[in-house]
Amino acid sequence: MHNIQSLDIQNFLPHRAPFLMVDKVISIDDEHVSTAFTIRTDDIFVVNGVFSEVGLIENAAQTCSSIVGKSYFDDNDVEGKGTKLIGFISAIKSVKVVACPKVGETILSNAKLLSRFDADDYSICTLSCAVLSSNKELLSCVLNLFIQKLE
Repeated sequence: MHNIQSLDIQNFLPHRAPFLMVDKVISIDDEHVSTAFTIRTDDIFVVNGVFSEVGLIENAAQTCSSIVGKSYFDDNDVEGKGTKLIGFISAIKSVKVVACPKVGETILSNAKLLSRFDADDYSICTLSCAVLSSNKELLSCVLNLFIQKLE
């Protein structure tokens, strides 16, 4: 991918509002990704002004999926038109929630690919992710994801 700051993340993730938990990709390569997401009042996972644990896990999963999903797109496909993907969490291997962010906070999520198995049109992978706000860790986890190319 070229200028990731100009990419519309909705072109590369199958999620749509109100279930899109990533606003932008800050950096990405074949093994790492960093994303940002600002917690909004009307977010589906906000309860009493606080973004829930489930929302943090979903943000981590969407962040992680972008590493593997990236490999299904051509480098010059900056609009995400060439490929459509579906993915889901196949296992939560570990999760530690330290705190939940409040409305108005921007969370930064950093994920790393730990292992990956590729078949013809799908990938199964294990990734670690840390979610932070104001340099304080909110969540750390290890997830297994299943990502499949749709024909």
